[in-house]
Amino acid sequence: MLLAPLATLGRGFSADAVLLHLSGSVMNLSANQEAPLPPTGTIVALAWATLAMMVATLVGALRRQNWFWITGLIGSVLAVTAVVTLGNSIDEQTARVMADSALRPGAKRQLRNYYASGGMNLGLFLPVLAGLIAAGAGLSARDWWWQTFNRMRGLLVPTAAIGLAILVGALVVLIVQPAVNQSGAALGLWSGWLAKADMVYFVYSTLFAPLTALNPLLDSLKLATPLIFTGLSVAFAFRTGLFNIGAPGQLTMGAIGAMLVGVYAPASLGWALLPLSVLAAALGGALWGAIPGVLKARFGSSEVINTIMLNYVASAIFIFMIGNDKFPFLGREYSLPFKAEGFEPRSQELQEAAQLRPLLSVLNVGQNGAVAVSIGLLVATAAFFGLRLALRRQKNRSLIAAAAALILGALTWQIGIPVSVTGSQLNGAFLIALVCAALFGLLMWRTATGYALRAVGLSPKAAEYGGISVARGTILAMTIAGMFAGLAGTHYVNGGALDEYRLKGNMPVNVGFDGIAVALMGQSTPAGVVAASVLFGTIDTGGIDVDQKLDTINRDIVTVLKALIVLFIAAGGFLSRRVTDPPPPALLASAKAGPGAPSLDGTSAAHLESSTPLPNVGQNPEHDRDGDK
Repeated sequence: MLLAPLATLGRGFSADAVLLHLSGSVMNLSANQEAPLPPTGTIVALAWATLAMMVATLVGALRRQNWFWITGLIGSVLAVTAVVTLGNSIDEQTARVMADSALRPGAKRQLRNYYASGGMNLGLFLPVLAGLIAAGAGLSARDWWWQTFNRMRGLLVPTAAIGLAILVGALVVLIVQPAVNQSGAALGLWSGWLAKADMVYFVYSTLFAPLTALNPLLDSLKLATPLIFTGLSVAFAFRTGLFNIGAPGQLTMGAIGAMLVGVYAPASLGWALLPLSVLAAALGGALWGAIPGVLKARFGSSEVINTIMLNYVASAIFIFMIGNDKFPFLGREYSLPFKAEGFEPRSQELQEAAQLRPLLSVLNVGQNGAVAVSIGLLVATAAFFGLRLALRRQKNRSLIAAAAALILGALTWQIGIPVSVTGSQLNGAFLIALVCAALFGLLMWRTATGYALRAVGLSPKAAEYGGISVARGTILAMTIAGMFAGLAGTHYVNGGALDEYRLKGNMPVNVGFDGIAVALMGQSTPAGVVAASVLFGTIDTGGIDVDQKLDTINRDIVTVLKALIVLFIAAGGFLSRRVTDPPPPALLASAKAGPGAPSLDGTSAAHLESSTPLPNVGQNPEHDRDGDK
């Protein structure tokens, strides 16, 4: 809080800012030196109170006091209050500007954008985060919280990897990006540091800005959709002990299948044309995944090499079909029907019945040209998961919850929320991706087939000894993985994500390789894959704004962050095994019983002394010595 700007009172288009420090001083680095600034007295007072709570929290934590989580939570609340107060002050200043009749409309718009870009900076953001961490650490002294945090232990590695990637990325920004100073005044050592620190916050706040507005959020979800498909493909293979690098080729074959049905199937099929086209995409990807599965099961050949080679084969088929309308063969020239007229490599346009329309048009229940998004889908989703949780003791809870969700969704479908969105290309493929994520979880953890596949992935020889066919599991796993990747083709072909409902030569098949990073970050779980895909889609969208507003830092920072996340996940977040994978409680109890007590597997308790978990920072060791008070 002492070394970083507290808040941004205004910001120009070139990232030039007016910075407020904890001392109350204001540093105007913007080109607009005459714009009136909002009052800051209350904000600074709240910030000092926050700093006092942070100091008290640190002292309490070091002394293992039971109350330090309270001061941490109070400090976080004070920081949030300061942020809200700052926002209200900026809104009041904006309202005064818009009400000033002496200003021209262009000047009003410029000042409105100037103030709208203001808000908290590192000096307020970090205390909010630190206070929440301290509150969680203190509450872990209670058994219920401790058990809850233990169940979330799988999030440790991706969280640590993201945090480390952000820290290294911040160093890159500090080194590469010069301070933005439009004021014309020379910057000293202290002012230069504050300006550089502001650049770090500006870059990351811009990268994650799509989460705060509907239109860029929809753009982020559009970019995340193919990543969900390819991430599920790679994650499914990971769970079964396989490494699927063939998602680009499987995506390509899925897109070709969707195009063939969507363009050339009889129009008389009507509404069935769309599901058949989606099914063709799934079959195309499944076929391309089954080939390396069969080769590995029958001949033991590496699925890594086979999937890489099949990527090139799929690419060649793709270019052959839409690259030219004619091809020579044995001295004769033959015509191909797939390429549309013109020089651009693209197919004919899909029939209208085979197109996935934008989600906003499907969910729009507004009248007279107004856009209002139906709440039916949201209500149905909330009802399903809420009832499943409430009826956890019922045998048929999923069926009951699904029926109730359908009824509630239908009853609330005509209730809409007015929105102002233009040009969103998020299409129905996103919903198909979410359904695939649910099917992944259902198949892998709720069926005997999924149990067999996981057993093959954990130990093929043990699974075979238990009567499970490893060959059949390998073929099935690669087929399903290919199906997930093939369905990604529906996003580009049926969904028109490339501005046209066609198979186009500029289809970004490299998202298949990005699926590897998504699967790693998501810990090969369906929920993790969806979250990682949304994260990557968000920073990809925010990277466009960073590229527009800064000269040195551009969209390459997104690539750097992705690479760092994968690197740190591969390193386990540099976390100890006793943190990420502690021994079972029964073994620890045996270790506490004494050096001679045997454990469940016959191991001496003395060998488990080095496996004891990290101490709970929310508990006072003096109490433990007095009898676990």
